[in-house]
Amino acid sequence: MDPDQTSGSSAAADGPVGAAAIERGSRAVTYPYKRIARPQPSPVDGPDPYGNPDPEWLGIDWSQYQRWIELDGARVNYVEIGEGPPIVFVHGLGGCWQNWLENLPHFAAAGYRAIAMDLPGFGYSPMPTWEISIPAYGRLVDELCVRRDLEGATLVGNSMGGFIAAEAAIAMPSWIDRLLLVSAAGISHARMRREPVLATARMLNLLNPLLARVNTRGLNRPGVRQISFQGVFRHPQRIRRELLYEFSANAIGAPGFLPALATLTGYDFLDRLPRIAMPTLLVWGRDDLVVPASDAPGYHERIKDSELHIFDDCGHVPMAERPLRFNRLLQGFLEKP
Repeated sequence: MDPDQTSGSSAAADGPVGAAAIERGSRAVTYPYKRIARPQPSPVDGPDPYGNPDPEWLGIDWSQYQRWIELDGARVNYVEIGEGPPIVFVHGLGGCWQNWLENLPHFAAAGYRAIAMDLPGFGYSPMPTWEISIPAYGRLVDELCVRRDLEGATLVGNSMGGFIAAEAAIAMPSWIDRLLLVSAAGISHARMRREPVLATARMLNLLNPLLARVNTRGLNRPGVRQISFQGVFRHPQRIRRELLYEFSANAIGAPGFLPALATLTGYDFLDRLPRIAMPTLLVWGRDDLVVPASDAPGYHERIKDSELHIFDDCGHVPMAERPLRFNRLLQGFLEKP
């Protein structure tokens, strides 16, 4: 969606998935260069359909809610909808604010002030003047929230956005009240070799023009949808084509992709994770092929006041694949005393 256009306790003992309960399943994925088994799924506490056949976001004129803010060395595009306690959503590598379309209307209607940004170098936010890094992105999130007076906010991040959210939370700024990490990078990536990852990424970057044509023009073809999105979504065929388009249209060819990937790979903050003191919710798709669910205990064991939920039959973006369950879980987390 163009901003200038209108568009239609440690839970290791107490949490839903305790450390002792994390048994390895029979199926594994290869990531990276080795076999990794999956943790057991968490119990489901209500309806849990895959996808959303009748999304509320399609009926919203998002141009009414899009804003720009000038920060230190960066011009940031973001959306803000609703009034009440703030929730800040941070997308992942190759993402954009539209990654949260299934969640923003729900929390606005539930009495929250929901904010989702395009990180500099992604979506409609241009590249920053500073060098992209996880710490720099963490400082940017902190500056945006201070500038927008988001005291008592819940910070939510997916994939690289979870990495950034955790980095921001380690500094323990006063404005963060709660933290939600969704399939967050940062565990396996701390030990990953940068060179082979970047070489693969550069090859993919060369294919961006082709991928753009495939993703935006071929969404009506089931085979194309499956090939294009199966690495991110567990069941691309069961996701609305409009949502797949929003995920891909502003993501392909993002100038921040390679610099962000370079800093993502090999950045190690594992020894600092125990500094995170606020209540933390961890959500993972059991079938995540981008950041494997076996990474989830790495956060759970290091963050004292954390609670872990593994969504069965779900890929890398639980907030979009199983939005009913995700929104219910996050709302319950927000309403806890």
